[in-house]
Amino acid sequence: MFDVKLQNDDEVLLSGRFDASQQEKVDNILNQINKNCTVNFEDLQYISSAGLGSLLKAHVRLTDLGFSIKLINMNSHIREVFKYSGLDKVFKIE
Repeated sequence: MFDVKLQNDDEVLLSGRFDASQQEKVDNILNQINKNCTVNFEDLQYISSAGLGSLLKAHVRLTDLGFSIKLINMNSHIREVFKYSGLDKVFKIE
């Protein structure tokens, strides 16, 4: 099961398993944001390459507008996915 919520107009909360079947739902939320934002991974157990692609696309769009995305509360497995893909050097991760 997967859920994505926009909280406080600038924090996206992801929970469950983020795979290709959920990509459009996340893209729709991320495309609403036009300022600095935080993506909270606290309740996320899994992210696929499609999920990484959604976040990267949002990062590029927001960077072009002069804003950024901060990723917080990743579990160790998801942090490793970002490390192995090299995206830990692209995103600000706390």
